[in-house]
Amino acid sequence: MEEKRKPLGEILKARGFVTGEQIEAALKYQNKEGLKIGQALIRLGFVKPRDVLEALAEQLGLRTIDLGEMEISPSVIELVPQTVARRHNLVPISASEGKVVVAVSEPLDLESLDNLRFILNADVECVLSEEEGVSEALTNYYGSQAPLETAVDEAYRDFTDGDIQVVEEEELEEGEVGADEGPVVRLVQKIIEDAIRSRASDIHIEPMEDKLRIRYRIDGVCQEIEAPPRRLQEAVIARVKIMAGMKIDEKRRPQDGSISMRFEGRDIDFRVSALPAWHGESVVLRILDKITVLRGVETLGFHEDDYRRFQNIIRQPAGIFLVTGPTGSGKTTTLYAALNELNRPDVKILSAEDPVEYNISGINQVEVLVEVGRTFANILRAMMRQAPDVILVGEIRDTEAAEVAIHAALTGHLVFSTLHTNDAPSALPRLIDLGVKPFLVASAIQAVMAQRLVRRICENCKEPTEVTDQELYAVGLKREDVEGVTFYRGRGCQKCFKSGFFGRVGIFELMEMNAEIREMAFQKASTDGIRRQARSSGMLTLLEDGVRKAMSGITTLDEVIRVAVRGEV
Repeated sequence: MEEKRKPLGEILKARGFVTGEQIEAALKYQNKEGLKIGQALIRLGFVKPRDVLEALAEQLGLRTIDLGEMEISPSVIELVPQTVARRHNLVPISASEGKVVVAVSEPLDLESLDNLRFILNADVECVLSEEEGVSEALTNYYGSQAPLETAVDEAYRDFTDGDIQVVEEEELEEGEVGADEGPVVRLVQKIIEDAIRSRASDIHIEPMEDKLRIRYRIDGVCQEIEAPPRRLQEAVIARVKIMAGMKIDEKRRPQDGSISMRFEGRDIDFRVSALPAWHGESVVLRILDKITVLRGVETLGFHEDDYRRFQNIIRQPAGIFLVTGPTGSGKTTTLYAALNELNRPDVKILSAEDPVEYNISGINQVEVLVEVGRTFANILRAMMRQAPDVILVGEIRDTEAAEVAIHAALTGHLVFSTLHTNDAPSALPRLIDLGVKPFLVASAIQAVMAQRLVRRICENCKEPTEVTDQELYAVGLKREDVEGVTFYRGRGCQKCFKSGFFGRVGIFELMEMNAEIREMAFQKASTDGIRRQARSSGMLTLLEDGVRKAMSGITTLDEVIRVAVRGEV
């Protein structure tokens, strides 16, 4: 039979720290203020925090430590993510043979311990330390609390205080109750604002079986943040749908909407998508921030040779310049940068986009609306009567749009567009596969550029590192090829949320058409043949440009492998 624990007050009394009268007074104060007995005794000034800590250790059979006298290894700190450490108010102090020792100011409950064991995949031992010491250690080893954690914490703290009525899911079935409750409005606003401050490209609100998961995509990688309780799922989603102008009582069909808001002196738009899923509607908000997309060409990350060639291409009087790559590879940013470079009073620029994501002053932008007959092809035909100098076609998707774009190029217009192919040489066979005649492809295309985005090493925590033979092999290098080259990595800091990366930069594969490549297009040559000819003419592949940037200390070899070898974006 388990031995009954001795009350904390009795332990303190036996140690001579308090009297029976003081315990009685503390019990009354405890009931009045809703405190624990130790907290009540401290508040009343009867004992010191250290006295309570020692008594608590005796009661639970735990040992105590002074965090201020310890130096904790960074490798131990890295075992416990910052979000987990702050959520449970703990600091890891040592690890060995499948066990992690953590310092806490209050004992963890069984559920928290189980969660911690699952997250760390290790047994967990608790030791006690003063609350002030734990708080200082969290700041010293993890830095000030990051925006990714604080915003959501503050926003839904109201829901857990007990004095605010929480709207249950059953009340929200009609889609009208709770969506405009003050705390829900503040919660959603905080989630959105924090995403913008964190440089996120989109927000994912995803109902899971046992929780509501919220993730930000930062520098192309999803990062899960502290999310509100699952019982608030319907309220949060309803609030977003109201902001986006969606029907909140429609939960069976996909919906699209948009949000416009003012944030820190600038206008930011959101494209919102709601998709019915198994555990509720999955909602994604894509953040359209002009600051992140309307950049100069010099900021895209071109090597000086590619930069010079790119500048020459976008100043051609006519022809088609194609940018290729999968969704999320930065094609829109590159094309907008080119348009900004050409956007002058003496140049008329027209664009056909689906949809128009960023409104650019000085450019006439037309949105595709298929339901009223405003297709890419029809818009392009109408544009020809507007006497433009430069035309942007958001994407070449079919034969009709491709042929009209090529006709525009052959009649003296400079045309920019995008195409979904994995590399630059593949674009020519792809256009022919769409049904465009080979001689038109050979005549109209000026250049094709494939691109991807790799994460930049955080300058705040950048440090030299060694690369492995496996990494060198993956990118086609030998150890002697990198003699004298210093590679870098990001150690991980508060600025980059411990990721080691801050921002992204492009890697490019720029293929300019010449007589040989035009002849190969006319002869319907294979992609491999075109690639060999382009490389012999000076084209660097995506991988080669990535390696060049890794050797320059801009990114890491592992990041280049992730994007250019494994094909992720």
